[in-house]
Amino acid sequence: MKYRLALFLFTLSITAAYSWGFFAHQRINRQAVFSLPPEMIVFFKKHIVYITEKAVNPDKRRYAVEGEAPRHYIDVDVYDKYFNDSAVYKMPRFWSEAVAMFSEDTLQAYGIVPWHVERMRYRLTEAFRRKDAREILRLSADIGHYIADANVPLHTTENYNGQLTGQRGIHGLWESRLPELFFDDYDLWVGKAEYIQKPQLHIWQGVVLAHEAVDSVFVFERKATEMMPPDKKYSFIERNGITVRTYSYDFCDLFHRLLAGQVERRLRASIKMVADFWFTCWVDAGQPDLRELLDFEFTPEELEQMKKEEEEWEKAPKVPVRPHEATRLRSAESVPAYAHVCPHDALF
Repeated sequence: MKYRLALFLFTLSITAAYSWGFFAHQRINRQAVFSLPPEMIVFFKKHIVYITEKAVNPDKRRYAVEGEAPRHYIDVDVYDKYFNDSAVYKMPRFWSEAVAMFSEDTLQAYGIVPWHVERMRYRLTEAFRRKDAREILRLSADIGHYIADANVPLHTTENYNGQLTGQRGIHGLWESRLPELFFDDYDLWVGKAEYIQKPQLHIWQGVVLAHEAVDSVFVFERKATEMMPPDKKYSFIERNGITVRTYSYDFCDLFHRLLAGQVERRLRASIKMVADFWFTCWVDAGQPDLRELLDFEFTPEELEQMKKEEEEWEKAPKVPVRPHEATRLRSAESVPAYAHVCPHDALF
């Protein structure tokens, strides 16, 4: 029993502590579908279950696939010393420029989410152009996940879980516990999808707005802790037949009210941006007629293969992530020439 409890707590921590959480990611992708124009929604709505369920695949891969983890965040504040404490506004927006300034290994060490979204945008646009239904669906689900992560405050700071300020656990609290408790109170209709003129700058604007909210997350968690009696901050709930300790409803409610709609605003921003990127990829591909793809269905063999692949991710040895203590921010001049090579440089 102790082994099962330890395993469950470990699993809970890795799924809740480093993403919006499965619950929110799935609902972001699902809600974004309804912002698409008729020419797109006819295809996306038919496959809305796939778009919704597979929104969590990048998180499932995160601890099983080498190189996946940095695609979910950017610890932009570690670069502040190079930009007079304003790195989020001054960091190079394009990958080749960022590599030239800091080297690829440094960027990978501290997260690449805004640049990876642009990489995914290129791939999704090409999938639309080829009218490749499988890739359209797979890439749409994946890019939705990365865009949503880029809009999360705690995905933009080195203090991503409050480990530097004595607030460990705040990541799962903000991104999983609060949305799960208060989701039904949110108004998540964001209007119709719009074309993005400068996608790479647009995703960075999402990072900027998310990072500007970081201080509030920590300040109000601290305030809520001071206002709440120590024995009321946590409670025990049952999940999958196992009793686990988590933040109490009363503490979450207080913290949520102090944030004054912040979680809802970030969810809305995520939904809007996901829909806008899907729409932009489709437009840039020449607005292909997706009605021609309405007969597409995944074969039973493909569905079985997907299931097996996801099971393998869960069973695979966990890949170490965020090894910051072993990495130092370095300029490009201090690394070998080969570290600057990136096969995607031509895209950015």
